[in-house]
Order: sequence, then C-alpha cells, then structure tokens
Amino acid sequence: MLLLPLLVWATTGCSPPEFAEAPEITNHVEDWRDEILYQVIVDRFANGDVNNDFNVTGDEADLARHLGGDWQGLMDRSDYLEALGVTALWISPVVLNVEEDAGVAGYHGYWTQDFESTNPHFGDLAALRALVEHMHERDIKVIVDIVVNHVGQAFYYDINQNGQPDITAYYATDGSDELNLVTEWDPAYDPRRVQSFTSLGEAGEAPIQFVYMPEINRTPPLPRGFQDETWYNRRGRVTDWGDSEQVVYGDFPGGLKDLATENPNVRAELVAIFSDWITKTNIDGFRIDTVKHVEPDFWVEFCTAIRAHAAELGKENFLMFGEAFDGDDALIGGYTQPGMLDAMVYFSQKYQVYDDVFQRGAATSRVAELMALRAENYGASPQEGGVGVSPAELTVNFIDNHDVSRFLFEQPDTDALRLALTYLMTQDGVPLIYYGTEQDFDGGNDPTNREPLWWSGYDTDGETFQHVARLSEVRRGSPALRRGVTELLWTTDHTGDEEDAGILAFERTDGEDGEDGEDTVLVALNVSETPSVTAYGGAAMAVSFPPGTTLVEIFPSDRERSVVVESDGTVMIELAGRSGAVFVPL
Repeated sequence: MLLLPLLVWATTGCSPPEFAEAPEITNHVEDWRDEILYQVIVDRFANGDVNNDFNVTGDEADLARHLGGDWQGLMDRSDYLEALGVTALWISPVVLNVEEDAGVAGYHGYWTQDFESTNPHFGDLAALRALVEHMHERDIKVIVDIVVNHVGQAFYYDINQNGQPDITAYYATDGSDELNLVTEWDPAYDPRRVQSFTSLGEAGEAPIQFVYMPEINRTPPLPRGFQDETWYNRRGRVTDWGDSEQVVYGDFPGGLKDLATENPNVRAELVAIFSDWITKTNIDGFRIDTVKHVEPDFWVEFCTAIRAHAAELGKENFLMFGEAFDGDDALIGGYTQPGMLDAMVYFSQKYQVYDDVFQRGAATSRVAELMALRAENYGASPQEGGVGVSPAELTVNFIDNHDVSRFLFEQPDTDALRLALTYLMTQDGVPLIYYGTEQDFDGGNDPTNREPLWWSGYDTDGETFQHVARLSEVRRGSPALRRGVTELLWTTDHTGDEEDAGILAFERTDGEDGEDGEDTVLVALNVSETPSVTAYGGAAMAVSFPPGTTLVEIFPSDRERSVVVESDGTVMIELAGRSGAVFVPL
C-alpha cells in the first residue's frame, strides 16, 4: 500500500527539494588515527538559532524533550571545540524525525520519518552545509550518524482488525488464567510475522496501518517506497536478545519498525539516499547505528557502494564506523571483515577495560586479554577503497556515550575519570569523547546522560577540560601516540596491597620520527587507589630504551620529572593512586 507524500512539516525549516548546486567536494583526512573525535547530541550542545525552537520545552530539566540545540549553535561554539583539541565531530542524525512518541521527543534523531529532508529543529540544508564548511575551515571533520535498520513508529499492527491502534488484554486460549497484554504499536516477536488475534483465536497475518498524525509528524515515511509494507519485516519487537534471528528481523523496542534490508529495493534506496547526503553536504564519514540488527551481507553491499560513490565524487578516506551495542568482542569485530565497515565503536573495551578496570579497579591483565583478541576478531587489512588503515588498528575507543550511563555516575571520582581519559588519549585507535565528559557530567542512563552542555557555561578552565586539552596537544604532537604500534610492558593480576597493584604500562612506537626526533613513547598508569610501582618481587619493568637513557615526563608535567633506564634495561616508575604519566627519551 502506498500513501501520498506529506508536505505539511516542511514549513518549519526543511530545505526545498530543489536547492542550489552541491558544494565542492574537499578532502581533510590523511589518517583517521590522527583525529580526536567528539560526539555531540545536537539538541544538547548549543542553541544558536531561536527561530527553530518549536516544541522546545520551557523546563530544561525535562531531558526527554527538545531543548533547542542546533547546527548554528555548533558553529557559534566551535572555539570551545578547538580549545578542547577536537579535530572530528560526530553529530546526531540530520534527517527529519517523528516529533514525539508517548510523550518523549525525537530530539536525538533516531526516529526517521523522511530520509531525504533535514531535521528542522537543527536547521535546513543550507545550515548543514554551512556547518560542514565552517568546521572544515577550522580543520574539524564532520561525521553524520545514520540509521538504516529502522524508521520511527510510523505504523501499527492492526491485530484485531478494527482500524485503530489498541492495547488489549486477552486470557490465554489454553484454558489457563494467564492474562496477555498486547499493544498493536509494539507487539512481541513472531517469526511468522505478527498475527491477527481475537478472543476466538488467530486470524492470519495482521495488516499494518500507517498513521497520519501531522501535529507530531507521525506520518507515513518518505521517500514513498518506505510506504510499501513489503519493505518491512513485520515480525514485532525483539523479546530475546540472545536470539540472533530476532535481533536481525525484529522491531527495535519502542515501536521502531524494522526495515527488510534483505530486500534489493530497500538496499538500493538506502544506498541512493546516503550517497546523496555525501554529495549534497561534503561530510567526511558516517557513524552507523544498530549494525548488529542488520544481516551481515547488507554491509558488504552498502559499504562497497558508498565507497564507490565517494571515490566517484573525489572524496578520499570517507570513514564508515558502526555501533553494535554488545560486549561480545567477536561479534563486534565480525562487522569489520572484508568489504564491511572500516571500524567499530569498541564496546567490548568499554565494558571490560573502562568499566571493569578503570571504574571498578579490576586487574589490568584484563587489558592484555582483550588486546590479544584484536588480531583474531578484527579485520587485519584495510577495506578495499576504504580509509587505508585496518579495522584492527582503527578501533573507536570510548569511555561513555549516549546509550550508557556516564563514567562518573557509577564511579564519582574525577581522578579515576581523568586517568581513564589519559588511557583513552594515549592508546592506539581513535579516541572518542562524549560531549560533557570534559565537564564532569555524571548523568545515569538515558535520558539523564544527555544533559545540555550549556549547564556548564562552556567553561574551558575546569580541571578535566584542561586535562583533555593538554592530552590532545600531546597526542597531536606525537606520531607514536597517533599511529604507533603498542607493546604492553606491564599488566598485573594484583588489585590489593601488592607493590604493582593496578599498574598498566606500554610503549607506542612509530616508524617516523616526531618533531623532536621522538618515535617511542612510554605510558605508565596506576588504576588502584594507592601508590604503586612498575616492579614486583625485586624485578622492575623492562623497556626498549638503551641503558642510561633519560626518560622525561611530558604529561602531566612538562619535563619536570625524569627516570633513567638501568643497566639491565629496566625502569621503576612510582605512581600515585589513580594517576598516570607519559615519558619520552631526552
């Protein structure tokens, strides 16, 4: 069934279909490992244009509503990003969304209603182009979040076939007294597709009904192909996250309708849509949502086509990295196999290292265990036509984000947070900072982890902000920290009062000399609450530097502290509780 496209919503700021010629395609990335990535929920960063503040709540504590941030706000506050050391910006989805659902607003951008129009809360196409150009002038790359797995809650399953969305209670038909609650907006998964049902029993496959609620833009999705019921799997919401079939073919809980991405017509349309967003904006990459909810072979076809389009435009090193909200390292790495994604958001590290080790003080040997899996689970070669770096070298490392509680929510110790940030900015891969982390935001799970940044006053003098800014400077100035090979020097199973409890130390070595002739950097961290040293049982830490080499600390101090490599090639570095240091040879 096809419904006519809707034009009502466009009056609030979407660009008209015919809009000026496409911008010049330019290139700004040599190696994505050189970049410092910053994730922004646009609605929460800065309000630069009050003219698009429709449906904005008057209560800023109501974090489930629109608060007014937009692309102009990002431009107005680009000096803040520069001061922090940001070189690449990941912005929330740019497309027109369902305005609200069950009293919750689509401020985050993940409830697509029209794949081809901009979200008027953020600005029109001219404003998005202006944002990209503005950031490029400041050598900041722009990555757009995209969703191919689902659309917003645009239809319901008419289970009782009465032409209206109902929530109905039924007694089980097996004679028991069990009461079943069925919502036609978001029914439970059925591998046959959602079935019609009344008190008398099943009645065949349930028809779907697109809804027309223009006051909240809950209207049939666009382009018009997405109004074809065969473009959806129509099996209801995922109820068992351990069932891979449900994860791929089920609706995302909350009524987000799962696209039949195995359908060639759906695939072709999604490729065309997102290819066009590159053409008309000159963006530098995609962060791709809900990757594990799409069948793997889709990613080969989609990524190959997007790379071909970028190459045809002359866009080099267009990055595609994905999100699989899961702690299974093998599953995450599986999406980086040949032809698939360039990189993945490193959720397994978030859970096993940043949560377990840096938040909770687990043994640093966990770092070595996870690192050993990298070569086994992640693509070892760059994707053909991709960014020139293997997925195994390009993990997108993060401490917290919009889908999990903030680091300080569980561990309210800013020393622990800053130590985690030290590791984030010195490890291999691409460091990703979630907006507000630099301001010590401490919100819990969604939506309390999506605070407006203006609550901080955009303070650039705070200790954590300055900590990140200084680390950004150190990383940018060191080829070894950006691109170097990592060699673990010391991890430990000790978490108590042992002398090396909590020690994590490693070297990063690059084949090209830095500005000062430095091509190897030593990083030493102590995650325990009490002082520790890089030694145990009379044996100190062996390093690659020749005996007699003086190593000077470049972070947190600037060459005020030094250690000398002993004749046996070892050094013993003392570290206060929850502290770290970066050394280079003098």
